[in-house]
Amino acid sequence: MSFSHLGLSDKVLSAVAAAGYTTPTPIQDQAIPHVLAGNDVLGIAQTGTGKTAAFTLPMLTKLEKGRARARMPRTLILEPTRELAAQVEESFVKYGAKQKLNVALLIGGVSFDDQDSKLVRGVDVLIATPGRLLDHFERGRLLLNGVELMVIDEADRMLDMGFIPDIERICKLVPFTRQTLFFTATMPPEIRRITEQFLHNPIKVEVARPASTLATTTQHLVKTGREGHEKRATLRELIRSAEGLKNGIIFCNRKSEVASLHRSLVRHGFSVVALHGDMDQPARMAALERFRRNEVTLLVASDVAARGLDIPDVSHVYNFDVPHHADDYVHRIGRTGRAGRSGVAITLAASADTKSVAAIEKLIGQSIPWMAAPAITVVDEKPAVERPRHRPARGHDRRPAPQAKRPASAPSQVAKPKAAARAETPRTAARAAEAPRTRDSEGFALPAFLLRPVPVKA
Repeated sequence: MSFSHLGLSDKVLSAVAAAGYTTPTPIQDQAIPHVLAGNDVLGIAQTGTGKTAAFTLPMLTKLEKGRARARMPRTLILEPTRELAAQVEESFVKYGAKQKLNVALLIGGVSFDDQDSKLVRGVDVLIATPGRLLDHFERGRLLLNGVELMVIDEADRMLDMGFIPDIERICKLVPFTRQTLFFTATMPPEIRRITEQFLHNPIKVEVARPASTLATTTQHLVKTGREGHEKRATLRELIRSAEGLKNGIIFCNRKSEVASLHRSLVRHGFSVVALHGDMDQPARMAALERFRRNEVTLLVASDVAARGLDIPDVSHVYNFDVPHHADDYVHRIGRTGRAGRSGVAITLAASADTKSVAAIEKLIGQSIPWMAAPAITVVDEKPAVERPRHRPARGHDRRPAPQAKRPASAPSQVAKPKAAARAETPRTAARAAEAPRTRDSEGFALPAFLLRPVPVKA
């Protein structure tokens, strides 16, 4: 079986051969003919099965005819993250090297003016994240009534990130007669509703059971404590004792945990970079590129790196935190064991993660074996802080110095009454010497200024 029987153009076939691919994957073999026929396609496949090429190759064949107009893209591809959008752009550049197509990337962290200049020249392929796409549309810099084919990729990730309202709005802005390609790894009820609403008699292509894991990935659970130092020490020993570790991705649930774990691994001499959503786009792309080029061994990341990133040769995946959603586990460990290679996925689980682990095992339809935890030595990772030798600045909180105890023979000093203390001052002594105030008929004391005589003119 080869790509020649799928109906792709000669230019696309030569580009595929130049890239070194000879046999299509199951999702590509089943989806490409339907895309070329103009049908709506609902593709359900686990991560790492070649979904990107399943819509990239037929789109290149269909775009050989026609010409783009200013601010009116011919095709639209929606991706949940910047990294996925940039990766799809690389696929078009690689497979469309012999075609003169204009490809534009609309993602956050990049200047609006640079993106607008590409839209003015006319775009054949527009790859965008939903938020930045709607920003350009609301500014009047983009028209969507010329879209002939729309791709919604990683739809279940769109749902997790809260993009479904934006997707519904975009689907109403593009022409009703467009062709829609919908790709997802799982089919929760909300995604099913979207497909029934915006796809017209779609051809369902399912090459793997939803939420299934790759058979080439060996999965393990490791018992660990919830305390930070102990958990990080367990991870370090797992990395040091790993067999055949070429590179690895470490997933955390929170962006703050990514940063703290990255600092800890750097302090202990590991070759590691971090990747999370709070980083600006150049830093994110630089970190990902260093990991792809094997300049660093480890990548500590949030779930922004769990979906669709094309890093084919990852030997190990470590779940430092058990994911909150069972679907995320499937996508995380899908970063290893790709393209027929073997991989290892290890999840650190505490006693509080029992329910999350049970949900994962129920979703994937198998139990995950436990492996023995390595022997660790917990070391306080916080650097020693020297006490300042200078006295604290004025206004800073300081504990009062302890007062020396008086000897027992010292006579106790009796506090003076408040009235006596007031009488000792000159002012109170003068007031006490004054005559009692005059009172009115009801017994209230009259102030002294009312008793002064009023001067009368003669």
